[in-house]
Amino acid sequence: MKKQDINRVVLIGTGAVGCSFAYSFINQGVAEELVLIDVNEKRAEGEAMDLNHGMPFAPAPVKVWNGKYEDCGLADLVVITAGLPQKPGETRLDLVAKNTAIFKQIIKSVMDSGFNGIFLIATNPVDILTYVTWKESGLPKEKVIGSGTTLDSARFRYMLGEYFKVDTRNVHAAIIGEHGDTELPVWSRSTVGLESIETLLSKNPAFKQEDLDEIFVNVRDAAYHIIERKGATYYGIGMSLVRITKAILNNENSILPVSAYLEGQYGHKDVYIGVPAVINREGLREVVQIDLNKEEQAKFDHSVKVLKETMAPVL
Repeated sequence: MKKQDINRVVLIGTGAVGCSFAYSFINQGVAEELVLIDVNEKRAEGEAMDLNHGMPFAPAPVKVWNGKYEDCGLADLVVITAGLPQKPGETRLDLVAKNTAIFKQIIKSVMDSGFNGIFLIATNPVDILTYVTWKESGLPKEKVIGSGTTLDSARFRYMLGEYFKVDTRNVHAAIIGEHGDTELPVWSRSTVGLESIETLLSKNPAFKQEDLDEIFVNVRDAAYHIIERKGATYYGIGMSLVRITKAILNNENSILPVSAYLEGQYGHKDVYIGVPAVINREGLREVVQIDLNKEEQAKFDHSVKVLKETMAPVL
């Protein structure tokens, strides 16, 4: 088969997260082809049918079908949301052994197709499973990206926008580290419009650091709060994956806080973890090294330590 001059995205996993991605993908007219793969083939077929029936209302035509791993051979991007979900009371890291075994099978099937595109991983624990994907696939590190703290940073920006009463798109702030309990906010580099949050606090006594600390806790624990109420989180991560997908396929050179491989940046190496990175058609162009203060660096070091200790038994 010959690669045509069109963009093909393969989605592996048609659960709630995968279908939220697919729905957002079609409504934003991201690419010409979307292939759905799931261990439950009937489920994938049904989702493809349902999505296709909304095509008259899509901004651009998208060919959607339930496919097989052979379809990955001509794909530009493979998005993986398959795996066991996080249950109430369970941390993302609790999933590591179960989902690592699943991923090794998936990656082998994708690579057997001749795939040479980019992997985008969303399944938790995302930093560890992105590392597993990189190791198992043999692809360059630039071609294996995790969703990282993109969703966490979106939650952060939303809540800060609500607090300061400004459009969330004018809030520039990021969560870095593990996508999970050891993540941290980069307060020292956070701005609203062109003003630093530190300046806003000094100018207006109505704004308090204690409030901001509470906002971060709500960001960090957001998944637990949502799972407790509705059983799972999926809309936010689905839209986050579409944002990363657009940055890749449109060659945007956008800076997003994804799970990237470190080779000495931030004082660490041989780990995938959430950091700002430039994303384009080649995948991950470069990790953006921002200056952290001492407290932030210490928290980042701890996050790396937890990830490496959790990875060790399964790799």
